[in-house]
Amino acid sequence: MNSNSFGPPAQTKGRDLESALQRAGFYPRLVSDVVNDALDGQDCLAHLVHVETHFDRTEVHRHITVLVLTEEMLVITHVDDQQLDDTGEQVVAQVSTESVPVGQIRSVVLSYVYAQPQDYKPSDPARELTVSIAWSGGQRVDLGPASCGDPNCDADHGYTGTIAQEDIALRISAEAEGLQAVADAKAFARALRTVNTGAIPPAHGSQSQGPKFPVLGQRLGRNHYRR
Repeated sequence: MNSNSFGPPAQTKGRDLESALQRAGFYPRLVSDVVNDALDGQDCLAHLVHVETHFDRTEVHRHITVLVLTEEMLVITHVDDQQLDDTGEQVVAQVSTESVPVGQIRSVVLSYVYAQPQDYKPSDPARELTVSIAWSGGQRVDLGPASCGDPNCDADHGYTGTIAQEDIALRISAEAEGLQAVADAKAFARALRTVNTGAIPPAHGSQSQGPKFPVLGQRLGRNHYRR
């Protein structure tokens, strides 16, 4: 992802996006065509390419999420593959795309993890970053058993929980993906916030989308975006 401001020509950033998809190595030609189709001719201001790997018993699964920011839209592309036979000769790719007007994005949340905070210096990079973006208006509640803090207490204290305000959340770890990936994710979030808060004026004649910060969260059916 290009971490600079919006000065460089759009075609340069387009080449950077193509390079990032090639480096990701997850069906780059297919993903590139899907992303470009979803962009519908709009110029890429910034992008974030994130490949995730998870294990299911003896199988290894990978999937890719690509966020592309334009002046008007946040374009989200997600691609999974699925093996249809035991030999792996029959594989299908499942693709989803969503285009969200930047004016509808209600919040961009960054969550950081720093190692050894007692020794922190301004030059120390974050070891992990989670980018959470909300636009839909739903909520996701995580519940767990509550306790009173007494290790000998066996009384039922009910449940406690948190409400997550997000439609999509991507977790980027320096240990898994490198420090540059964390820096790229931070730069993308900064670019998204800049566009969303109006640093780039809306098109002439566009109307306000209403209050910017209602209570929001994750819609059903978005679990594949989460890590």
